[in-house]
Amino acid sequence: MPSKGLGEYLVESRRPLTSLAFLAVPLLVYELGVLTLGPSAVQNGVDAWLRGWLQHLGFGQYFLLPVLTVSGLLAWHHTTGDPWRVSWGVAWGMLVECTLLAAVLVVIAKLQFFLLDRMIDPAAIEGMISLEVKQQLGELIGYLGAGIYEEVLFRLLLLALCSAMIGAIGAKERWKTIGAVAVTSVAFSAAHLLGGETFQLYPFLFRVVAGVFFAVLFLCRGFGIAAGAHAGYDIFVGVLYSS
Repeated sequence: MPSKGLGEYLVESRRPLTSLAFLAVPLLVYELGVLTLGPSAVQNGVDAWLRGWLQHLGFGQYFLLPVLTVSGLLAWHHTTGDPWRVSWGVAWGMLVECTLLAAVLVVIAKLQFFLLDRMIDPAAIEGMISLEVKQQLGELIGYLGAGIYEEVLFRLLLLALCSAMIGAIGAKERWKTIGAVAVTSVAFSAAHLLGGETFQLYPFLFRVVAGVFFAVLFLCRGFGIAAGAHAGYDIFVGVLYSS
């Protein structure tokens, strides 16, 4: 962790500008990787949806999505009134934190499998895990895209939208947050079925849990940590199950 002290680290690592600096290299690697290897090889599903929606609106320029992502984080930082500086020591601390959080989610996945193994036929669970693993394996570049763009859609955009909609019907702040986390987490899990994947209980339930995990990280630790932990988890799973 950075030498500034834990309190200052926790504050600075939540800032949108720090999140942008932390994610700049993964975002650049992903975008260049898609251009080099081809969208069909590495492009993340949510990335394809977002670009498709923009193209439907008449904005088909390839680099518009990352430009909008960067611009959104810069605009968000501007509204905070925080200084326009980044501590690279904090960025290194974020890398360590994201790695540890990704490992925590791997442990949660293992624990959920262990518990479900006691409640559901083990052979059925094994079939679900096999299917899940096959879908998660892929290029490292694809993992980076998932970490960034899935968090852009489900946490940065939809979480705020759901919270505002729930608040519009008079819900208190606590229920706005709980409701928004629940809705976006189920949507996060359900979105993985839109590519033609057959519904299976274990992957669906785990993705709901993962959605809650990332939403809590976003709310408590900021966008950079949520996206970094998401990418780190995908990388961990890819490496663990392909070795």
